[in-house]
Amino acid sequence: MATIALPRPIPAHRSSADIVDLTSPISLSSTIDTKQPTACPTPVPNKHIPACPTGPALVQTPNTPPPSPGREEEDDDHAAITDNNSRSNSRRRLEGRRPSSHLHPADKFPRLRLGPLSVFEIDADNVAAAIRHTAKQPLPDPAHVFPWFHGLHPSNHMQQAFFIARKKKALRKTPCCLRGLTVVKADGNLCASRLKGAISPQEFLRPGLEGEFIEMDPKEGFSVRNFHIQVAKSAITSDIIVYGDDSQAVRMMGWKIASAQAKWREKHRGSGPKLPEYNTFVCVSPFREFEKRYGEIVAVDSSGVLTGNVLDFFYQERREMYDMTKASEISKNVWLGPTPEPGHEDEKKYDIMIECSDLGRLNPSALQTIAKDYPDGEKFHDLDFPSSGSIPAPTWSHAQADGILETCAWIWHLAHGTLPKDTDTDLDGDVNMSDTSQTPEKEERRPRKILIHCADGYTESTMLAIAYFSYSTGRPVADAWLDLHTVMKRNFFAYPTDVSLLASLAPRLLRESPVCADKDLSEITAMVQNEPKWFASLDGSLPSRVLDYMYLGNLGHANNPDLLKALGITQILSVGETAMWRDGEREEWGEDNVLVIQGVQDNGIDPLTDEFEKCLDFIGKWKIHSYGAG
Repeated sequence: MATIALPRPIPAHRSSADIVDLTSPISLSSTIDTKQPTACPTPVPNKHIPACPTGPALVQTPNTPPPSPGREEEDDDHAAITDNNSRSNSRRRLEGRRPSSHLHPADKFPRLRLGPLSVFEIDADNVAAAIRHTAKQPLPDPAHVFPWFHGLHPSNHMQQAFFIARKKKALRKTPCCLRGLTVVKADGNLCASRLKGAISPQEFLRPGLEGEFIEMDPKEGFSVRNFHIQVAKSAITSDIIVYGDDSQAVRMMGWKIASAQAKWREKHRGSGPKLPEYNTFVCVSPFREFEKRYGEIVAVDSSGVLTGNVLDFFYQERREMYDMTKASEISKNVWLGPTPEPGHEDEKKYDIMIECSDLGRLNPSALQTIAKDYPDGEKFHDLDFPSSGSIPAPTWSHAQADGILETCAWIWHLAHGTLPKDTDTDLDGDVNMSDTSQTPEKEERRPRKILIHCADGYTESTMLAIAYFSYSTGRPVADAWLDLHTVMKRNFFAYPTDVSLLASLAPRLLRESPVCADKDLSEITAMVQNEPKWFASLDGSLPSRVLDYMYLGNLGHANNPDLLKALGITQILSVGETAMWRDGEREEWGEDNVLVIQGVQDNGIDPLTDEFEKCLDFIGKWKIHSYGAG
């Protein structure tokens, strides 16, 4: 088992309310159902992308003339051309690096004119040929397109300063080496009749009747993960195909895009070498022709059903996240997993569903009411609980601690079909649950199936899951933390505040656990005090198991070798950082079991490609050693 350590700090807790793109919970049916029409799901955002470390600025070196003529031109598409020979040589070199296109030159296609603007007509045959041709083209040299793709707004001095400090040239000018292909659905509705890679006009055009590209470069702030601008940046350096069943709408959108292309060329005229001229094409074939003859490039059919013929990374992410976090039973009649879609068959499996969110509240009395007043098993799907990280230490109150313990106790009784012997209330009106034996009342209670859930299946529900797992199994919190991952195969994301909170609750979780009813106080105290060494250094999260033989973790995980050993990890690949181990730990671990890649920062500049072979050889060697050649 190997782990990969990356230099990523532990992110602060973010509210689930910040997720503005998640309009539906994760469901396999929404991604792979080929029989029932379904709306295209919204990709699940990663709410835990950490701040990116920039690393130290590189030492500035004088930008002296190159040792040989033309060397600088080979490194930069925007190099100055001093004479006719060098101009022609440079042009030939650029043409050799520029990808070819089925659409260029456009003279072979019928031309439509509207004043100074031109668009070209294209049929389904040529659309399919263009998509296939583009898919076979090599990617451009990263040195020629970055940091331009990161976004370098002229007013964003922070972003520019970072990259200029690490590059001889700012490279704000648009690269000349690009000729991509952008497929646009005229009406913008991508939930039906979607071709491979198709986007909506709203992703790169300003609203309004006049065609104009969106200025996507961020005006302020710093980021090397501006993924949201990539579509718009690519569109302006592409030939664009517009399609749809409404021929008038297709043509109108074609003229709008052609106008935007003309304005963009005019805007950049005179600011450097002449940029390639990109064209707009309007498809004259109806979508049914693609469905009939070119199904391999149809991502969503005209009924809104995913075809499965096109690999879409957004949908692939949803499917893999669902597979990774799909509900599983962690204790008798208690499941942990993602929120089912409303009305989905998954909802019918459970009698009670408890959603963990930042808007959730501690309300054990709701569970008590279900246990006492609904013995026949009416279904309840709208209960809630605070999310992981939302009860910060040390500000949490005794009432909050009591609420967590009482919630665990009532979940237990509901799952086992029991009631506590004594449910009298104390002077404060709180339920007395000091006696948590399973002795039922006169009538039998039907055990309830309970789902603890959140949007992604682990982020918001981790705190409650660990608390209940410790309570229901009688394991100390540290053991519950590890066993929930290694034995129950659950992934989760906890916060440092959760570590502090659960560590404080650990004695009560065991003392009030029905499993520990026969243990005295001294035994429970010994269990709590005998925590493993790795728990003291736990930041809340565990490394993420991404493959059967590999974990992905951060530097904090790499600096906790006892945790890695507890997870069965025996090799470490550290990229960009070196773990700070105590004397003798490296030797104990084994020099051959550790590979450190230096000189690579996760900063959007340093290329990792040069280190791929070394990294893959290291991973492959230990994979074969542990799992065999297969």
